[in-house]
Amino acid sequence: MSEATGPSVSELAVENLELVDVVTRQLESMLSVGNYDAVKRLLEPVQPVDIAESIGNLPTTLQAIAFRLLGKNEAISVYEYLDTATQQSLLTRLRSEEMREVVEEMSPDDRAQLFDELPAKVVRQLLSELSPDERKVTAELLGYEAETAGRLMTTEYIDLKEAQTAAVALEIVRRRARDTETIYSLYVTDAGRHLTGILSLRDLVTADPSARISDVMTADVLSVSTDTDQEKVARTIQRYDFLAVPVVDLENRLVGIVTVDDVIDVIEQEATRDLYAAGAVQAGDEDDYFSSDLFTVARRRVVWLAILVVASFFTSEVIAANEEVLRRVVLLAAFIPLLGGTGGNVGAQSSTVVIRGLSTQSISALGPIKAVGRELLAGALLGVLMMILVVPFAWWRGESALVGLSVGFSLLAITTLAATAGAGFPLLFDRMGLDPALMSTPFITTCTDVAGTLIYLKIADWLLTNLPQLQEAGGISTHFLPFAAF
Repeated sequence: MSEATGPSVSELAVENLELVDVVTRQLESMLSVGNYDAVKRLLEPVQPVDIAESIGNLPTTLQAIAFRLLGKNEAISVYEYLDTATQQSLLTRLRSEEMREVVEEMSPDDRAQLFDELPAKVVRQLLSELSPDERKVTAELLGYEAETAGRLMTTEYIDLKEAQTAAVALEIVRRRARDTETIYSLYVTDAGRHLTGILSLRDLVTADPSARISDVMTADVLSVSTDTDQEKVARTIQRYDFLAVPVVDLENRLVGIVTVDDVIDVIEQEATRDLYAAGAVQAGDEDDYFSSDLFTVARRRVVWLAILVVASFFTSEVIAANEEVLRRVVLLAAFIPLLGGTGGNVGAQSSTVVIRGLSTQSISALGPIKAVGRELLAGALLGVLMMILVVPFAWWRGESALVGLSVGFSLLAITTLAATAGAGFPLLFDRMGLDPALMSTPFITTCTDVAGTLIYLKIADWLLTNLPQLQEAGGISTHFLPFAAF
């Protein structure tokens, strides 16, 4: 008999969505009739993240009422999970004293993230209402550049000293555990706050109580600096399976830590940006696309679309410049969309795999030159395979070798060029320090469309001039059956 297995991740996700939907409906119903005691009982067993999503789904007029019914500690946890729009809405609807307490108790990194989204006037007011210590910490975090480890980190961590015993250190952990982001990674600093070592909670608990921290810790510490890009921080935590990574300043003084929960948010944010860029859509600060107004939606799309439309003018110019070829063999025009679409698809495939390889760093072992060469050969092979499929039809449809050979040779050239460009452009952008995802699928498609049309019409023009002589020299008929093309 097979052992029973627990629900899968997808099943749990569906269950959570159903829970949020049920809680939202019941919340709205209870709040509408003023049944506040029932609301408290309803929310008592629900996790903060699910409460936050349920409150965010409520009408704006009911969000503040639902939030007021939460206990103080629960309200702080829920507020950190709310989306930015709901956080800002509550700030304007709740009393200043209520929100001051919530903002005061927020984690420094979550508070800094909130302040990033608020108008400067509101930020100044909230900063003035914070305690001196929290105001100083928040100002320090906001002083670092956006999307760096300094802006992402929290200052709530536990640091120990080398001379302390394991027993003393364990007592420090017990005393400060509730006020820190994580207790599973402990850091060792000297009198000048320089990072000198690290140890896990397991190392501390299993150590001899009289042992010195210097004997238990690991002196070889991997850290990031305050100006390290957040994506690099995420890769570091992902690569080494850290729960947190220490952040140091230019003098190697420990100033904070970045925890894995914040890294998950960064990975999601970066993935969203890459997907938007790949679709030629300008990404917003948050993944709020479907909640944005139509003007914002249009603004995010129109920039790239305008660039692509202008680029497409070159295709029109190429066709106009080769009008004589098309006039002599009108059927050539029927295959332009096929060639352009095939080239665009091949280029999009190559750019997708290369951009993903750069994102995961799996392409680093191969190297940029070999990566482009690999895609070039793949494009040529794809061209040959496509010729087998397309050339017989084009030869038959055109009732002569001209159209078939023009389409065949063009397919081989276009797929090879498209695969090379699709791989080369993202690698070039990465080398220049730009986002490889800017080499989006629509951009690659448009470029290969222009180049492919030019290649196709030039090949056709050359064959129009030289094919009769070649056929005469070789004794080849101009009216082969489709399979005779090969």
